[in-house]
Amino acid sequence: MREYLLVLFCTAAVTYLLTGPVRKFAIAAGAMPPVRARDVHREPTPRLGGIAMFGGLCAGILVASQLDNLSKVFSQGTDIRALLSGAGIMWLLGVLDDKWGVDALVKLGGQMIAAGVMVWQGVTVITLPVPGVGAVAVSPTQGMVISVTMVVVMVNAVNFIDGLDGLAGGMVCIAAMAFFLYSYRLWYGYNIMDAAPAVLFSVLLIGMCLGFLAHNLHPARIFMGDSGSMMLGLMLAVAAISITGRVDPDLITSETGSQTATVHALVPIYIPLLLPLTVIALPLADLLLAVVRRTWAGQSPFAADKRHLHHRLLQVGHSHSRAVLIMYFWAALIAFGTVAFSVTNTGRTVVLTLAGLCLVGLVVLLTPRFRPRAPRAVQAFVPPRYRRRGAARSAVQTVGDEAVAPAPTSAPMAELSAKDKELLGELPKGSPAVGGNRNGSNPSR
Repeated sequence: MREYLLVLFCTAAVTYLLTGPVRKFAIAAGAMPPVRARDVHREPTPRLGGIAMFGGLCAGILVASQLDNLSKVFSQGTDIRALLSGAGIMWLLGVLDDKWGVDALVKLGGQMIAAGVMVWQGVTVITLPVPGVGAVAVSPTQGMVISVTMVVVMVNAVNFIDGLDGLAGGMVCIAAMAFFLYSYRLWYGYNIMDAAPAVLFSVLLIGMCLGFLAHNLHPARIFMGDSGSMMLGLMLAVAAISITGRVDPDLITSETGSQTATVHALVPIYIPLLLPLTVIALPLADLLLAVVRRTWAGQSPFAADKRHLHHRLLQVGHSHSRAVLIMYFWAALIAFGTVAFSVTNTGRTVVLTLAGLCLVGLVVLLTPRFRPRAPRAVQAFVPPRYRRRGAARSAVQTVGDEAVAPAPTSAPMAELSAKDKELLGELPKGSPAVGGNRNGSNPSR
């Protein structure tokens, strides 16, 4: 575990340190497209964050190759070389798209080429675990089709959810954590060496996401762009392929001594590709809904719009940060719930816990106007929207005989409390309103 923590820390640190220089490079290179009608941000923001993430990936792989236990992954297979080849192609394609823009069909062709290169180097589905039967071998052609399809679907699913600050990076990080827990248990719990590459890929993904999220949380200073989102989707697909198509259920049966126990232990991967689908269930659902919605309207499936799940959360009244946290919550609930069900013997407890958490999530989802209030002792350390109403009186200061309104904030008038509105009503005419300057414009724009 210490070696994995070292790789994670190095990957996150390099990604974090490279993001600042990459941001300056993106600004100098003009990789700051104007704000479009479907965008949520209001100011041009540099892209090309995938360059820093790719640097973190290379640094993590270099560190892992020098460690005693992790070096076995390099010597006993070609997965690392295949990953670097596919990620390099996907990263280069994304950089070109972030700077100059690439046609959707050309981008799809590049994704298939990257997936094909990895399949040619050995990252492919070899067997599919079937309940009651065991591992069923697939032909090379079938394995290639399944692997390429899986890569393309995951790449576009992650790309589709990259619409809010920190959303794609956080959700991929959650999925990678779930993959790490499950694959780590298969390797060290059941001594299955075939799960070792998935463990390393998951650690690299977690480090890349954590290092970049420090710059990408709202308000984001840089976007990962397609160079980052497509690379994350590819790595997630590679981790899924390496654990789904290579783990033999008969190996676990020899450890558990029971076919029933084996079925329970392999719940997330007994149905082909179930685990990869669960850990990114929300992105895949958003992808399927977008394809159906656009084709039903007679548009291209790749035609961009502003009707994704995260856009709908904003439309019902959730703030930017809360919409991202809600997506995090549901992604973690589905991913870790599946893993928890596979490692416990009391499925009823897990189901009841998940049902309770779902109820909490629905309550939060349906109350977009609710704002929790922090205790008085910590009000000075939290944003103004989380302070108690009584603190609003102290916000109005007096300079001479003239009342001065609080400093402008970006909170909309609808979110102000009744006491705040009463205080604003007592201000002399001509005082600046909360949320704008004297000209009525929003300073945050």
